Amino acid sequence: MKPAAGALPRHPLHLAFSDFREITKARLAISVVFSALAGYLLGAEQVRLMPLLLLAVGGYCMVGASNAFNQVIERDLDALMHRTRNRPIPAGRIQVAQALAIAIAMTLAGVVLLYLLNPKTALFGTLSIFLYTCVYTPLKTVTPLAVFAGAFPGAIPFMLGWVAATGEFGIEPGTLFMIQFFWQFPHFWALGWMLDEDYRRGGFKMLPTGKKDTGTAVQIIMYTIWMIVISIVPVFGITGRLHLSIPAAVLVFLMGLVMLWFALRLYELRDRKSARSLMLSSVTYISLIQIVYVIDKFLS
Repeated sequence: MKPAAGALPRHPLHLAFSDFREITKARLAISVVFSALAGYLLGAEQVRLMPLLLLAVGGYCMVGASNAFNQVIERDLDALMHRTRNRPIPAGRIQVAQALAIAIAMTLAGVVLLYLLNPKTALFGTLSIFLYTCVYTPLKTVTPLAVFAGAFPGAIPFMLGWVAATGEFGIEPGTLFMIQFFWQFPHFWALGWMLDEDYRRGGFKMLPTGKKDTGTAVQIIMYTIWMIVISIVPVFGITGRLHLSIPAAVLVFLMGLVMLWFALRLYELRDRKSARSLMLSSVTYISLIQIVYVIDKFLS
């Protein structure tokens, strides 16, 4: 296809970089790295640049590898859905062997970089790839419980940062894990509601009841409430070195109520627009509370 009149043709390197970003899902990977860095800042007694760089690059490699493996496995299903048919593999811009090479190389690089931080960080990073690729991905066409399985690797990044900073797993990273674990459900069910028709074309079962109905909306509300509760638990002083001041806890609680309001709107209206609003509010929520946690630590 010829470029439009007046448009500059894109350089092959630019196209290759664009496909690399797409096969590693760069925007998603960057948001995951953000969570990991927030966890590191919460756990570190002294913030140092080199561990931050190792965590950022190693974390991106691990997430990018997971996404590349996922797109290799789901390439035929991706070709059936409108939102994924132009991905590099189904569109023929990247061959399966090339995608596998990228995934394997990024896995090895990620494991090495995270191991340089400490062995536990590398272990949890490797576990996240295994769960995402070998458990969550195949279950997506089998059962709605795939979202439950996917919530485990999806909740690791926030926790991973603390482990990277301390080399230890305890109540503190466990709490960070639980916050992001419960957040996964309203986030992905809202996304599943938005894209239900397209997911059905690919044979994916993403909604808990299999339908955009009252049961799904109620479960979204319940998991949002649990997410809010877990998010403010550190204010009670029962989570070790992970603290949250009363003003910060109030702010986190209010942000949670905003997200709950969008969940209630979805229950009331049950339309795509409400689902999209909830999905966007969930992305905003998880990013903002991580910022609040970090700022609160350094101001307290």
